[in-house]
This record gives sequence, C-alpha cells and structure tokens, in this order.
Amino acid sequence: MQNPLLESFDLAPFSKIKNEHFKPAFLRAMEDARVEINAITANQEAPSFANTVEALEFAGHQLDRISSVFFNLNSAETNDEIQKIAQEVSPLLSEFSNDITLNTELFARIKSVHQQKDTLQLNTEQQTLLDKKYKSFSRNGANLPEEKKKRLREIDAELSKLKLKFGENVLAETNKYEMHLTEASDVEGLPEGEKEAAAQRAKAKGKENGWMITLDYPSYVPFMKYAKNRTLRKELSLAFGSKGFHNDEFDNQKNVLQIAQLRYERAQLLGYKTHAHFVLEERMAETPEKVHGFLSELLEKAKPAAEREFRQLESFAKDADGIDQLEKWDGSYYSEKLKQQLFSLDDEQLKPYFKLENVIDGVFAVAERLFGIQFEQVFDIDTYHEEVKTYRIYDKEKNFVAVFYADFHPRPGKRGGAWMTSFKSQWKKDGENIRPHISNVCNFTPSTPSKPSLLTFNEVTTLFHEFGHGLHGMLANTIYPSLSGTSVYWDFVELPSQVMENWCYEKDALELFAKHYETGEIIPMELIQKIKDSATFQEGMATLRQLSFGLLDMSWHGTNPTGITDVKARESKAFEGTNLYPDTPETCMSTAFSHIFQGGYSSGYYSYKWAEVLDADAFAYFKEKGIFDQEVATKFKEHVLSKGGTENPMVLYKRFRGAEPKVEALLERAGLLITE
Repeated sequence: MQNPLLESFDLAPFSKIKNEHFKPAFLRAMEDARVEINAITANQEAPSFANTVEALEFAGHQLDRISSVFFNLNSAETNDEIQKIAQEVSPLLSEFSNDITLNTELFARIKSVHQQKDTLQLNTEQQTLLDKKYKSFSRNGANLPEEKKKRLREIDAELSKLKLKFGENVLAETNKYEMHLTEASDVEGLPEGEKEAAAQRAKAKGKENGWMITLDYPSYVPFMKYAKNRTLRKELSLAFGSKGFHNDEFDNQKNVLQIAQLRYERAQLLGYKTHAHFVLEERMAETPEKVHGFLSELLEKAKPAAEREFRQLESFAKDADGIDQLEKWDGSYYSEKLKQQLFSLDDEQLKPYFKLENVIDGVFAVAERLFGIQFEQVFDIDTYHEEVKTYRIYDKEKNFVAVFYADFHPRPGKRGGAWMTSFKSQWKKDGENIRPHISNVCNFTPSTPSKPSLLTFNEVTTLFHEFGHGLHGMLANTIYPSLSGTSVYWDFVELPSQVMENWCYEKDALELFAKHYETGEIIPMELIQKIKDSATFQEGMATLRQLSFGLLDMSWHGTNPTGITDVKARESKAFEGTNLYPDTPETCMSTAFSHIFQGGYSSGYYSYKWAEVLDADAFAYFKEKGIFDQEVATKFKEHVLSKGGTENPMVLYKRFRGAEPKVEALLERAGLLITE
C-alpha cells in the first residue's frame, strides 16, 4: 500500500491520507531520522558547525512534516480514531525526542562545537542556532547520569499522554453538553440572527423544532450576552465553567495534579527550583520573580479601576432588574446593556458591517498596505475539510511568499478557540528559499439561510490577531527552520498578533472593509467613534481577569505542587486577590485551562499581558508616523516579522523601535494611567 505521507510532498496531500497511514508513516519517518542522526555521530571528521549542528537541524524533515499534518488535524478535524492514534504515537515521539537529546555521542559533538564557538566566525543566526541546540540538550537532561535520564524519559512519555487526555476530555465535555430550548420566552433577548443560528443548530442535531445552545463560543457567548432568562444563563455558565470537573470519565482533576507534579519533578531532575524557573530561563521575563513583579505592578494599577467598574455594573443591574447579588452569569448580560446605555453601541449594530468575507478582504488589504503582499484565493490546493479556504501570497514583484489556509467555523471534530499553525516552515538551503504553508483556525459564527457569516467586533479582532501570527509565519526569512516564523520566545510571540488588533479601531483601516453586507455602505464615522470610545470600557475588569489567569498559571508551576490534593482549593487561593464575583463551587477553570495544561503556555500565560506592553508601545510608534507609514511598517517587517527567533527579541524590538518598550503605553491605551 502506497503511503502518501512517506512520499516527498510540498502541499499536504489531505485527500489521499487515510487514518491508517499515520502510524506506519510515523514509525518509518522516525526510523529514517535515526539513520540521519547515526550518520552524524558516525562521522569520522572532527565535529564542525556544518557536519554536526546544521546536519542535525535538517535531520528528520519528513517526520516534522508528518507530525505537523497529524497534530493539526487532531486539533481541527479530529475523530475517535485520530485521538487513539495520537495516544499511541505521542509517547513514541516523546521517546524519539529523548533518544536525540540523551544521545551522548551526539551531545559530545555539539558540546565540542559549542566550546569552540568564539573561534568559529559564525554569523548571528548560526550562533543562535548553536546556542539553541546546545541548550536543547543540556536543558533536557544530556548532562544527567543514566538513572536520571531514564526517569526523565518516563516523565516525558507520561506527560505527552496526560496532555492529550486533558485536551480530549475538554473537547468531549464541550461536545456532550446541549441545551435544547422550545419556548420562545427561553430565547427572549437573543438577536434574530442568533435565534436563527440556534434553530439551525437544533435541526442539525436532529430536533424538529426549537433552539439549540452549546458550549461552542459562537453559541455560548451570544446567549450569555443577550438571553434575558437568568436561570438559563446560570445553567449554561455553570456547564461552561465546570468542564472536566464532574468526577466522571472526562474529569481532569487528576490530570491537572499529575501534569503539575510531573513538570515539577522534571524541573528538579534538571536542577531547577520549579517548572517556571526552567521555562522562564528561555523567555524575555527570565525569572518567576520578574513575572510576579510584572503581574503585581499591573494588578496594582488595574484593581482600583476594576473595582470601580464592578461597582458601576452592580449598581446598574440593581437599578435595571433589582439584582441584589451580581453573579458570573450576569456579567456579560449587564455589561452589554450598560455598554449600550453608555455608548449606544452593541454588537448587533456592528455585525452587518463585518461580513466574514469582507473582514478577510480587509485584513488582506491592511497587510498589503503595510507589507506589500497580495493574496490570491485558489481552488487547486488540497484541504482537510470543504470549509477550508486556500490562498497563494505574492510580493509586489510577483514572487511567491506563502500558502495560507483559513478555517473559520466550529465543527464537532474541532477544538474551541482560535489559533495559528503551520504545515510547513520557511528555511533556506542550497540557494533556495523554501516558503511556508501557514494556517489560521477559528470558531466564528457560521452563515444561516437568511444571513451570511456576520462577525461580532470581538471576532473581528480575533481574526486580525490570528492573522498577525500568520504574518509572522508567512513573512519569515531565516536560514534555519527551527528559528523561523513564530519560533521565538513565548512572551514575544504575541507581539505580531496583538499589534494587528489595533488596526480594527482605526478609521483608515475600517473604511477598507467595514461595509454593510446588504447596502455596501461604509461603516458610519459615528459608529467608528463609538468603537474607539468604548475600547476601554471595563478594561480594568478585563485586565484583572487576564492577570488572574497568569497568577493561576504561576500558582501551578512556580511552586512545589507535590502536596496539592484539591484542585479547586488551589485555584481559589490563586484567585484571592483578583476576585470580583462570588465563587461558584461547582466550577473550576484549571480543569479546562487548555493553554497551560495542553498547549505551550505553562508558566507563560503572563506573556499575553507582557506582549500587550510591546504591542501598545509598537503601535504608538505607528500612530506617531501614521498607521500605514511605510518606514515604520518596513522596520517592523524587517526587524520583527522576518527575523523569527534568530536574535534575542529585545535586541530585535529595540532595532525596530529605537528603545525598550514602556509599560505606560499600555496603561494609557487601557485608560488605566492615573495622571496627577
């Protein structure tokens, strides 16, 4: 049987791939990669940068391609069979990775090159690669005695399984819950478009009538924001907040404790105080102490504003509906009503101007104005689902830049949230610049029989955010794949994504794409002004919420978790300084906090706020010169987007901006800067 994954391919051959191809492909590609590694260690010549470090960088290329196809499918278009394969191959991949980093002969060669680095006359990118390769070995146990190496392998294999199981449980919990409503009074307050979408959902689930509400964001968020029925809002809120917290087959409490404890044990084995100390050594923030200092500084600035905003919301809810105790399931509902009262603005006014196709055209137009790239939709690229759109990207001289996949709507086999990923990195070899294949995956409101997909303003900023990550991948221009695109420190990776959100608030950008889907009318200036005026609405509360997640992350990873037996109690303690709403004993965030227990954000959730400081400071530079200023845009492209992880991010940032970022830029934008 021919296996398309084992043939040389440029574009991922999705339509030819069957589930049964994956495991044999992984096994064969690991075998081939081992042969390549053995060739490096068996080389009789003295270790050099070319025959050791570069050779290792390009070893296992086929395995990387297969892994990216498989694990992207496991996130965007999974099923029971793929999940089962993931559980089987993840420990094998973990073991393979350990076979490399714990290979004493290979490490000896790398160590030898690293010891000579001052005499080798390497360029900056080569030096970075050498340092990164050396650290990837030393930070993963290459210097450990054999019995500790063995334990490290066991921990890594176990962690790979636990993280997968965690994610599977969250997805299962999301898919399991359905709220089928049949009384018109149950959906009172929901805009017509949301009712239509809910009715369509009910039909798709085999119901003859009524409305179906689920825990997918396009269903959950509007219901929490608009539904008048407080009892139903409470039911939905508790279901959403208790994913993985039901003491049943999908419970994640044990997984959380085991993941935290194994990460701690791993860090200790490697000579670090905690998992956070291990992780942060390779971040801009450097230490847990710095992270705590950063979070505390922002907390001090944001908390008075958050408490003031919360009192205003409490008072509004009491006046409006006699609510004596504001609960979590009241927050979105009364915030939306208060926002409408203060700014005469709601998502329903804005949505007609944000037809998905127009917003896609808009983000392309902004990228074209800034970075000189053009997007051409094509229909000859194989995809994993019929909803996926594909584009080829070119520069002004019509040189090919990248392939872009866009997958925008929820499906049962797709995890929640939004993310950027790649099917192929960018690199240079043998005189050729190999261009990347980048993907954005989101969960936006789908079209209905009477309306196209109309985005909320929050979904618009999400699209721009993920597209910013996409640009980081598409415009990459480095020699080595492991330093390309988004392969940067995690507290720097959010800069390109978060800075792109700023264009959503600017008149000159909005006029490019915010057109009424029926009349073609450009969004009125008064609505643009309202968007800008409301941009800092409840920013104190939003900041407090983000800080609470960062503090929860550090609580799990910045201390010894060995004695923890109660996940909820640990979480409650972490949230003590940031609580506004009363606690709900039935809910627990940690059991569905996929960013830190499944994704790569453990000890790194603070980086969203860290990168906000960078992005506010960077956009202030654009504002000074003009939001489409070519000089600033070119500097951003050349010193940030194209450079990937080739240099220390602060060096790159200062080259773009001329100075280190100032926290005041963020506080000012958020309306939290208190002037005497």
